[in-house]
Amino acid sequence: MLDTRTDTREGLAPELQTSDWINTLEPITLASLLGKVVVLHSFQMLCPGCVQVGIPQAQKIYEEFDPEKVAVIGLHTVFEHHSVMGKEALEVFVHEYRLRFPIGIDKYADRELDARGAISVTGHADYNGLPLTMSAYQMQGTPTFILIDKVGKLRLHKFGHISDLTLGCSIGTLLSERIASTESPVGSQTNIDLCDEDGCKV
Repeated sequence: MLDTRTDTREGLAPELQTSDWINTLEPITLASLLGKVVVLHSFQMLCPGCVQVGIPQAQKIYEEFDPEKVAVIGLHTVFEHHSVMGKEALEVFVHEYRLRFPIGIDKYADRELDARGAISVTGHADYNGLPLTMSAYQMQGTPTFILIDKVGKLRLHKFGHISDLTLGCSIGTLLSERIASTESPVGSQTNIDLCDEDGCKV
């Protein structure tokens, strides 16, 4: 399942396109996370598979892995039931489930938010457009787990349930990979050289 090709610049992860954030004071970009393994969990709060399996997995990863090495990001990707899954409802959901990892709200190209943070599209009573990040990653639905390596390459993209063992092993594999001295994280201004004459840092 994990893309093991590390010798190519292909497969770069698209930047997140969000309208708002929860559990962080500043918006998060993938560019700001270069040098870390990124676990992106796309969910909807009314998705049974997300609530029962995906969200608890994301919370466990957030609690178990060193945040200096692994960044866990939730992405609330609403493509149905827009009126009941706005920002205000999401904030209550996050509080009740005691989620602590940062959660971005996937952005729409041509929508407005009403006072509750629900989607309101003029002339479209049952708007069914897809959010921008969901479209950029060609997600099939929720839950979706995405792993991005230390140099910004998309390495795993899985719709539906993924076992704890597979997910943990995949994260461990990405953590163990070294960044070659000639390879800098995509978009960075300086090389992140983890190896020097004293050895290689993990």
